[in-house]
Amino acid sequence: MDPEVLRDDMVDGLEHALGRPLSEPLGVAMRTVPRRVFVEAPYDNRPLRVDGTVALAPGTVARLLTALDPRPDDDEEVLVVGAGVGYTAGLLAEIVGGQRVHAVDIDRGMVYRARSNLEEAGYSEVLVDRREGSEGLPGYAPFDRILVEAGVVEPPRALLDQLADDGRLVFPKGNTEQTLVAVTPERDAHEEYQIVDKRGPVRFAPLLVDGEQPGVIRNRTVREDREHAERSQKPGWEHEWLDWDERLDGRERSNDAPNRGYSSWDDDRR
Repeated sequence: MDPEVLRDDMVDGLEHALGRPLSEPLGVAMRTVPRRVFVEAPYDNRPLRVDGTVALAPGTVARLLTALDPRPDDDEEVLVVGAGVGYTAGLLAEIVGGQRVHAVDIDRGMVYRARSNLEEAGYSEVLVDRREGSEGLPGYAPFDRILVEAGVVEPPRALLDQLADDGRLVFPKGNTEQTLVAVTPERDAHEEYQIVDKRGPVRFAPLLVDGEQPGVIRNRTVREDREHAERSQKPGWEHEWLDWDERLDGRERSNDAPNRGYSSWDDDRR
């Protein structure tokens, strides 16, 4: 079936489930961006596992971007914390322009995947960088919109500092119980931010710091034990040497023969 038809059906289904249409910029973007480039089973409204991370369901992405409320005509600079497969950044690029969208991810493999996906989808101008999400991207601040695709109890101070004075930061607030909220910065001594919108319960993995990304073992002892195991021979390797010795001598090893020690030929190769 035509991918455009499938995208239309996907958006129609989301709007039916929500009971209202998406905003015009978001609806157009979701009908335009080729989601099939980013994930398999692209038009199912469910999360998908991709290389150790979770690609959000289209309905979840729609909720995030509805809360973020990007404006296509306001020359907004946008930061996505948690680039993932790149689909959210692609939608934002369609709305505000690729040169105005920046994304970071702690997992270098996902950074490469997001860059590749965005290039294939036609949004190569989006900047995707490898760094810890709580640090943001200070070299490109301030941002008019910041979206955090991970759970935090409080928004990281660096992200609030990188938010424009009239900017909007959206994130899942909480630990085990989370609520999707939008906040604006407060530049006084008493409050750092003000919650301006709540969008109901969500469930996201927590925001990671360096050392917690997939494939990294933080405990030094555990890491060294693993490295030692990888260098060691598999159990029973010495019996293979003994069998080989006997074949060289023209002898056959009896199943009931007593265990023999290492020969000098073994020792020279240990």
